Amino acid sequence: MRYFEKISFEQFKQDIKDDKKLYEEYNLPQRQTKYSAGYDFYVIEDFTLKPGEMKKIPLGIKAKFNEDEMLMIVIRSSLGFKYNVRMCNQVGIIESDYYNNPSNEGHLFVKLQNESNQEFKAHKHDRLCQGIFIKFLTVDNEEEIKKDRTGGFGSTN
Repeated sequence: MRYFEKISFEQFKQDIKDDKKLYEEYNLPQRQTKYSAGYDFYVIEDFTLKPGEMKKIPLGIKAKFNEDEMLMIVIRSSLGFKYNVRMCNQVGIIESDYYNNPSNEGHLFVKLQNESNQEFKAHKHDRLCQGIFIKFLTVDNEEEIKKDRTGGFGSTN
């Protein structure tokens, strides 16, 4: 089973702003065509990136998926090609145990950098990045791992 859902309004207030109307207006990720691999994530509110600037962007979304899958987050190709905007880590890898973690509910973020010499403006409801669900394999002779995730972003060091 896999699906996207909004973070709770309480988490939204903490990470974004106390604005119920804004919370109700943004959309869950969607595929644009029948054979699209990626689910597009949308801009929640307008922002601008100055040349060279980096900014952490909240997506307002969490994702539930199977234990043998990951969610890969990548920038939309058009942002790199047309505007030279990149994700700072190039590719985000989200594991299934990130969902509903105790520190941020599994709220997804991207950190973007404008590597061009012109301002980049993103508008509410623009498509920003995309998520692709991927099955993964583990080695057969791996020792049992007993450690559980206890936090959010970067919590496993």
